[in-house]
Amino acid sequence: MDANTNSLNWFEIPAVDITRAKKFYQTIFKLKMEEVEMMGMRMAFFPWKDGSGKANGGLCQSKMHKPSKTSGPVIYLNANPDLSVVLKRIDKAGGKVIMPKTDIGENGFMALFIDTEGNRMALHSTK
Repeated sequence: MDANTNSLNWFEIPAVDITRAKKFYQTIFKLKMEEVEMMGMRMAFFPWKDGSGKANGGLCQSKMHKPSKTSGPVIYLNANPDLSVVLKRIDKAGGKVIMPKTDIGENGFMALFIDTEGNRMALHSTK
């Protein structure tokens, strides 16, 4: 791996109901997601800028994508500058906070939640 590249290139968050999942993430992050259908999958993409070199991803509904509350990788989504703002929206949007904002020392703060699809997800921020 080139030392000048991101260790994360792309992520897909499994969805059972892409419409519900898209609404949840748009609500908690106050953003718009573009939805497409391709290769037998329905996907909704987080906003991104082509050529930025930053990792990106989206929601994916297909036979291969299965949400999990207890296993698999944990994806930390950027909630800068303060994840408390996003965390407050999770329950109202249909998710569940399972670990409140937690100080992780010089690395900032983190929190864990279950999204509307049953995925265990994380937030990270510097404040």
